[in-house]
Amino acid sequence: MTRRDEIREKALKDLQQYEVLMLNGHFDFGNGYHGPVYLNPHQLFRYPSTIWRFAQDLLDVLPASIVEATEVVTGPITGGALLAHTMAGLLDSRRAITSPPTLFAPLTLDADRGHTLTRFYECQVAGKKALVVDDVRNTGQTQARCVELVRKAGGTVLATAELYDRLEAMVDAGVPNVALAEYKAPDNYPAERCPLCRTGTPVTTF
Repeated sequence: MTRRDEIREKALKDLQQYEVLMLNGHFDFGNGYHGPVYLNPHQLFRYPSTIWRFAQDLLDVLPASIVEATEVVTGPITGGALLAHTMAGLLDSRRAITSPPTLFAPLTLDADRGHTLTRFYECQVAGKKALVVDDVRNTGQTQARCVELVRKAGGTVLATAELYDRLEAMVDAGVPNVALAEYKAPDNYPAERCPLCRTGTPVTTF
């Protein structure tokens, strides 16, 4: 087993131990789908040291070529932005102090609750090589939208990355994707056809 495999195997156990990866519930993902498995961002970001450690591990499993080339780290404000901010700082801690600082560019929500880059951050991304990160990849729609926005702003997306991949992405962002941990969860369901709803299982709250 390689060092990378060891990191990923331990991360999957840690995510469950700290109740970040929640199994056997009934979760509304907010994108029209329901399912029994959820990565709990509230638990993940509750303690800065927790996200710091997982971000460090994610950097360790990313290809060195991506780590070395990244000039800006970006992620959606709905989960990936705190991870992106942490990873940008950790990238700088691995580089010479004379190197240009890594930029951070969050993708915020617009009036329709879709993701967008503000004009200020569009300027930060333009002409830069970007890493797009999120806490979890479900359908892949969010990451694909983030990649589209970075490109529209004039940036080049090197890869997408996340802490946990459900292995059920339905949308390909068109760039390499790297996950710290993978877990083949049971299928998600369109909300109107959710069997958990039909049996009266209440939506899990926390």
